[in-house]
Amino acid sequence: MKKSNFLQPLGAFLLLCGVVISTVTAQNGSLAPVFRKDMENHWVDSLFNSLTPQERIGQLIFVAAYSKCNIAHEVAITDLIRKYKIGGLIFFQGTPQQQAELTNYYQSQSKVPLMIAMDAEWGLRMRLKNTVHFPYQMALGAIENDSLIYLMGREIGSELKRLGVQMNLAPVVDINSNPDNPVINYRSFGMDKKKVAEKGIAYMNGLQDVSVLATAKHFPGHGDTGTDSHKTLPVVPFSRERLDSIELYPFRQMIDAGVGTVMTAHLYVPALDSTPHLASSLSKPIVTGVLKDSLGFKGLIISDALNMKGVTKYFPPGKVEVKALIAGNDILEFVQDVPLAIKEMKKAADKGLVSWDEINRRCKKILAAKYWVGLSHWQPINTNNLMHDLNLPRAKVLNRKLIRASLTVLRDSNRIIPVKNLAQQRIATIAMGSNTQIPFQKRLASYTKTTDFFRTNNTTVSDSVLLAKLQPYNLIIVGLTHLSQYPQRNFGITPGTIRFLLKLMASHKTIVTVFGNPFSLNKMPGIEKADGLLLTYQDSPLIQDLAAQLLFGAFGSLGTLPVRLNRFPMNAGIYTPSLSRLAYGIPEEQEMNSVYMSRKIDSIAQEGIDSMAYPGCEVLAVRNGMVIFQKTYGYHTYYKREKVDKNDVFDFASVTKVTASLPPIM
Repeated sequence: MKKSNFLQPLGAFLLLCGVVISTVTAQNGSLAPVFRKDMENHWVDSLFNSLTPQERIGQLIFVAAYSKCNIAHEVAITDLIRKYKIGGLIFFQGTPQQQAELTNYYQSQSKVPLMIAMDAEWGLRMRLKNTVHFPYQMALGAIENDSLIYLMGREIGSELKRLGVQMNLAPVVDINSNPDNPVINYRSFGMDKKKVAEKGIAYMNGLQDVSVLATAKHFPGHGDTGTDSHKTLPVVPFSRERLDSIELYPFRQMIDAGVGTVMTAHLYVPALDSTPHLASSLSKPIVTGVLKDSLGFKGLIISDALNMKGVTKYFPPGKVEVKALIAGNDILEFVQDVPLAIKEMKKAADKGLVSWDEINRRCKKILAAKYWVGLSHWQPINTNNLMHDLNLPRAKVLNRKLIRASLTVLRDSNRIIPVKNLAQQRIATIAMGSNTQIPFQKRLASYTKTTDFFRTNNTTVSDSVLLAKLQPYNLIIVGLTHLSQYPQRNFGITPGTIRFLLKLMASHKTIVTVFGNPFSLNKMPGIEKADGLLLTYQDSPLIQDLAAQLLFGAFGSLGTLPVRLNRFPMNAGIYTPSLSRLAYGIPEEQEMNSVYMSRKIDSIAQEGIDSMAYPGCEVLAVRNGMVIFQKTYGYHTYYKREKVDKNDVFDFASVTKVTASLPPIM
């Protein structure tokens, strides 16, 4: 079969694979952290011997850096690097270009290469604009195929390395057993301890297979708390037996699998240390006794941010760092007053509250980790094509696979999903939370004729008027959008939303798609009465697009619920079939190059218009049942009064050139 040039495969989508990191086995049978073999390395010894005792303390300190801040912030960070030889930076909000430029500058000012860390739980987009937003961990918890999570970890690791970042403060391995948890919640893989551990290990392996340190957090378990350690000291009131069985389980598994770093949380856990007001991050019985001795962890221990109210409420700067050091933390994160902290920690060592030998061991451990991540041969970040490299097509393809695999059907009465018998359907769509067409509605209209309606909490149209307008339709597809991920905001569910949905479901055959947190379903009594119910875990234009495709059978549903809800059990999920209807995607999903393809088609289409072969046209390319290109060009006539639109209907005479010539070519 002869194909036109622009439909030739234009590039293979290559999965990164095969890099194996050598590991050693600890005495307890678990894999030792990846960098332990480098503890006696010449580079490590040489740098260590060049540091003064005060500078060795400085290596234990990581401070916050912002690429969006002013010159005063840059000067302050530079001063800390030059004077106190701090060990690393944790970058927060900004842009990739600014962060790369600042990283290059800060590294050039440092006697010892800085370890650069970030919170990149769902990728760089957690902190930086214009980068790929991978699914939240709650959505990942719905995915049955953990190899996709490994690939995500690997892709995030590759993007971090490209940006000069060596440590990801992820994954979260807290078991989110409290629906009202204000801080973990959607950041957790779910309620099943085994699945949380398995998915955490998959994510960890992806990161560490490209030499980026993974961090299991928040030890000993922040998942079943009702308060936020950023604002107060949460209490974990459970017995040691319960903690061993539930909260500590994922950490134990991650340690056995060779995780490089564990983050200690600011929690009050009386079953492990009943000292009043003492956070777990500052507790020697917990950090040294449980994490190091009982669980046998030999890697880096990093405290959660030491500016959080969970610790600053009871201990001022200087004292809080000393407590964290004595407890057994190797890295002290977000130190507020570096000169004071170093001064107080040096005093503590001189007094014997912590030994200099111990400080030296921790310093060498950090240097060994720096060697393992490649800082012994650090090179400035090349900022050419940086944004392109952080938004590679392979990352976008993987992201689409992850989203598709997470979508979870919880109700499918009479097999209403996917929608069938389109000729017999009179379909109305409702965007709840928006007064304009949303991507969900736009994609639904790609499959059949639909009529769009809208409802917001501030609408001037009464529910009774809207319900009356819906009477002629025999199927209503609802998209519940602009919700909230947070329980303190009731997940964005209002009494008006509930009342309207109950009336709608009582009068019409209804499919409800919830673009939000699974716990939002607990706030919607009667939602189980929907004929169809699809949960997406979060909201974005891409997620709305793919959800619409699932409802019309472009692909089947595979996701399972990672948490227990009032009306739906954990692991609930109905597998719906594909009807092999056209899917909509990007060329790279079919091993084609979108840039070259677009450029080539644009050129051919414009050539036809310029030569007056036609005033305008639409080009649609389909491969393996997926629309990978659709674009309009020019006008309806040579008078150039009305542009060609994707919704235009062409008469048969307008397409004879295609319909007559294509069969002989094929």
